[in-house]
Amino acid sequence: MSSGTEGPAISWREPLSEDRPRRRLALIKPSAGGPPLLDDVREIDRDYRPVYAVWELTLRCDLSCRHCGSRAGPARPDELNLGEALDLVRQLAELGVREVTLIGGEAYLYPGWTEVIAAIRAAGMDSTMVTGGRAFNAERARAAAAAGLQSLAVSIDGDARAHDKQRGVDGAYAAARSALYAAREAGLQIAVNTQINRLSMAHLPGIADLLIDAGAHGWQVQLTVPMGRAADEPELILQPYDLLELFPMLARLKHQLDAAGVKLVTGNNVGYFGPYDHLLRQAFPCGHSTLCPAGRHVLGIEANGDIKGCPSLPTESWVGGNVRERSLIDIWERSEPLRFNREREKNTLWGFCASCYYADECHGGCTWMATSLFGRPGNNPYCHHRTLELARQGLRERVERVSEAPGTPFDHARFQIVLEEASS
Repeated sequence: MSSGTEGPAISWREPLSEDRPRRRLALIKPSAGGPPLLDDVREIDRDYRPVYAVWELTLRCDLSCRHCGSRAGPARPDELNLGEALDLVRQLAELGVREVTLIGGEAYLYPGWTEVIAAIRAAGMDSTMVTGGRAFNAERARAAAAAGLQSLAVSIDGDARAHDKQRGVDGAYAAARSALYAAREAGLQIAVNTQINRLSMAHLPGIADLLIDAGAHGWQVQLTVPMGRAADEPELILQPYDLLELFPMLARLKHQLDAAGVKLVTGNNVGYFGPYDHLLRQAFPCGHSTLCPAGRHVLGIEANGDIKGCPSLPTESWVGGNVRERSLIDIWERSEPLRFNREREKNTLWGFCASCYYADECHGGCTWMATSLFGRPGNNPYCHHRTLELARQGLRERVERVSEAPGTPFDHARFQIVLEEASS
């Protein structure tokens, strides 16, 4: 079908040269195990429990995505074996997790991936998976369905040219579409995940048409964050002022998707408090943007058993412990990095966010975005309210890279904010 919904007249030239920055394969360091656990367990640490866990089963991947935060490719040398993975499933259920999403790398390249799915379902938790879909064929789709997988989300980031350029492999788009239909034929619910960046943004209306035609039940979108390989090519990243074009487009697409019965889910870094916030955050209990859920309702697991409050956060400074060394419940309750958002105060904010009208509600928004940009959370220029406020003053913010990323999984560069006239 065609919605007749056209994308905006994008005012910037298509980014990324065909030649990518020369990088060796990511240097994968063994787990440091996180800092020593704290002695006390506060009431608030028992009150908060993760309802949703995202688990990177393996770093092994058959794509070479330019935006990959984990710099996936080869497997980690110290990934959890199947026995350790199954024990972690037990601990997740005991901690109160309700849904586990398997990611990678590419989750289906982990030996025993279907056994992990079956164990998740047997423990009473929902089991979902995200894939790039390069080799998710009919056989794998049937195996996933037989194991109990409930929904498969396929990553699609534009038309064939834009998608393949981002995914680093010719034919990746065709394979992703094939995976979507193979999953549907196997009886799985299907969804689509999309990175929003300077290559994909103009293609969002076309992706909406595709997922409606395919019968997808949901579409999750998030801004591409300058972590990992995306930090090597900052021209891929939207500028904060691009949100002025993005949010009206998302609002139009939301109405189209609602009419088709497709749920649009905006990732935590797509925000905050602009005129479309209530429309785009209808699925949230409060109906508007809130502070980062990392370490409060969300849990992230790296392939080697490192535990973080959010799967996307940099390994450095955000790993709370490793399940080979400590129990999951001890890491959740007694690890300082996972406590960050539980009693967070306004005084942790800086820059524009420190004086914002919504500071007490938002607390700087996405920890991942701010940390990837500046090395610390608490000031997030990727905010619709903020861009609108500056635009009323004839100003805009631009982020520019000032130092490169070191080249390890979940690493980041350093950026600075340039405040300039909106006509610049």
